Amino acid sequence: MQKEKIINELKAQYSRDLRKQLVKTILTNEKNDDKTAVEQSYNLMNQIFSYVLKECNWTMATTSKNWDNTPLEIMAEIFPKLGTTQWYKEQGLTAKKNIDVEMGQDQ
Repeated sequence: MQKEKIINELKAQYSRDLRKQLVKTILTNEKNDDKTAVEQSYNLMNQIFSYVLKECNWTMATTSKNWDNTPLEIMAEIFPKLGTTQWYKEQGLTAKKNIDVEMGQDQ
C-alpha cells in the first residue's frame, strides 16, 4: 500500500485529537516512569505500528544501507511529536540491533 494511502486511512480512523492524546499519554507515562501505563500505551502504539508494517509489506533489511525507514516515517507523520518518545527511539535501536546481529552472522 502506498505511504499516502496508509497515512490517510489512519488519519481517518483516528481523530487528530486522539492521535495527539496518545502521544501525550506516552510522554507522560514515560516521564512518570509508570511501567504498567507505559506498557499499555506502547501496546496500543505497537498494534498500529504492526498494521503500518503489514501494509508497507515491510521486511527486515540485511544491511543498514538497504534499511527502509518508511513505516517509522508514516508513524511520525500520523502522530504529532511521536519522535520525542522513548517508544520511537526504541524502534530505531531495535532495528539497528537486528541488523548488527544479521551482519555478525554473515562474517
